[in-house]
Amino acid sequence: MFTGIVQGVARVESIDARDGLHTLALKLPAGFDEELAIGASVSCDGVCLTVTERPSPDVALFDVMAQTLNLTTLGGLRAGSGLNVERAAKDGAEIGGHPLSGHVDVSAHIAEIRRPDNNCVIRFAVPAPSMRYVFAKGYIGVNGCSLTVAEAQRERDGSGWFEVWLIPETLRMTTFGDKAVGDAIHIEIDRSTQVVVDTVRDALDEKLGPLLPVLEAIARERGIDITQLALSKS
Repeated sequence: MFTGIVQGVARVESIDARDGLHTLALKLPAGFDEELAIGASVSCDGVCLTVTERPSPDVALFDVMAQTLNLTTLGGLRAGSGLNVERAAKDGAEIGGHPLSGHVDVSAHIAEIRRPDNNCVIRFAVPAPSMRYVFAKGYIGVNGCSLTVAEAQRERDGSGWFEVWLIPETLRMTTFGDKAVGDAIHIEIDRSTQVVVDTVRDALDEKLGPLLPVLEAIARERGIDITQLALSKS
């Protein structure tokens, strides 16, 4: 379990790339490795990885298996790449963000970056059907960072985009300041939001049966999300 409050940026020192398995050597931020034991869980850009070796006080090794390499951006890392890192939450710890599991749901891309005074606004393009779980003012995990969705828009095909506003402290403590348009990022959906949306969709399917796909198609043509409409009426 993680809280989505990034504790610093780790840098890739080296990568031992074998068929189906990469071993990452990460240079950890100052103070991060205190009592960090082999077997401990660390969120690396939102992916839960396990410490396999501690070759020096400020370095930890992590194995990344083939499935994770295929589903995330970790397979594209190189020496010097930065990752947002967070230690696993302890019992009784303050949760300043929201609960995250370290399991990536989908990869999205940065569609736009704007920099108004003392702020940074990033727009993320999300593929279908994951956009159904993203709502303005809701929580979302982006590269392991708990963020609040400022604006969100769904397209007729079920894809869409959302925006977040980042303060200078967030840019200082994370890798977002180094990102560019087109970069891929990891998204973890807020589980409570997913449960509510899926429950509503199941209820609609139970009541409407074979009519639901027809109504969804008609609604999409008019830019309407049936699930969001049902939630707003509940």
